[in-house]
Amino acid sequence: MKLALQNILHDRGRFSMTVFGVCFAVFLMVFQGSLLAGFLQAASKLIDASDSDIWITARGVQAFEFGTTLESRVREMAAGVPGVTETSRVCMAFAVYRTPIGKQQVVALVGADPTVGNRFPVPDRHESADQLSPDAVLYDVSDRKQMEVDTLPAEVEINRHRANIEREIQGYGAFLGVPFLFTSYRNAIRYMGFGSDQAMYILLRVDKAYPVSQVQQSLKQRLPEVDVLTRDEFAHKARMYWTIKTGAGGAILTAAVLGFLIGLVVVSQTIYANTMENIEEYATLKALGASQTFVARIVLTQALICGVVGSVLGLLAVVPSITYAKSLIPWISAPWWLPCAMVVPSLAMCSLASIVSVRSALTVEPGRVFRA
Repeated sequence: MKLALQNILHDRGRFSMTVFGVCFAVFLMVFQGSLLAGFLQAASKLIDASDSDIWITARGVQAFEFGTTLESRVREMAAGVPGVTETSRVCMAFAVYRTPIGKQQVVALVGADPTVGNRFPVPDRHESADQLSPDAVLYDVSDRKQMEVDTLPAEVEINRHRANIEREIQGYGAFLGVPFLFTSYRNAIRYMGFGSDQAMYILLRVDKAYPVSQVQQSLKQRLPEVDVLTRDEFAHKARMYWTIKTGAGGAILTAAVLGFLIGLVVVSQTIYANTMENIEEYATLKALGASQTFVARIVLTQALICGVVGSVLGLLAVVPSITYAKSLIPWISAPWWLPCAMVVPSLAMCSLASIVSVRSALTVEPGRVFRA
């Protein structure tokens, strides 16, 4: 360990270049991974925020943003299935929003019953009833500039109906480049022009005594004209749609994969080049009688030292970068496991590159040092 450290510190310029290469690779992999993780999370954010076990949607709905209305009888029939304890409604539609100063833009209006879930942004939930009016409208703090609201509450228009924006929330920023507005279900259908008996999504809570899969199968038999999905199934379906079937998701997925591969190549090539540039030192060690195991251990230790230092610097650089990026891309996310997931393959590539390059170090002639 001591000899390996002395060897890499002997030529600090070369050591710095190696560390920079690993740092760049880790930075690239973590940042691209954060984009992909955030995109996948945002694609099913509102689905995951519900506490319901089952979602009923119109046939063929691929994602939350593209729902269509269901017949009123669907909710009544679903409520009569054994095991269903509670039904809730959610709707979403694009609407025309007029700011307090008269400017217009398109928004995504979401309405939900208060029983849909504690994490779902609904203004008329019991715990917020004393703070907000039942018909309040909420928006995410990241969309403040687009909302053009200076003080709260603020009177605006949605589809030519008066509305009151009363609170900013966090974590539900624009995903499609269109701001989300949240309100109660009865308020949303008034803005959208839906009938009081219409619903776009019907959410069901299942009694713990009944298996969710059993209730789901019963619903499919009773309602064959709609899609009956568990919350996880619908969330997965939405993520796959946005990631695989759309250009935006495909571009982010491709960039993340390329970033991962490029990062690994940079790591391996940097470590390999560093080992080959030190080939004379290994020849000297062999001339002094060092065993092949000793030389191999030095090469591997040097690679891991460079990998650890470069990884730490890469993480120190990427954290503030992601924080800044959140001001531009609200849905970017770096879960705690992502840095570990990127550092581990980086160190593995350092080890692999050192193993490949150690073959040259082990086969070098000891007499080479005298010829040099």
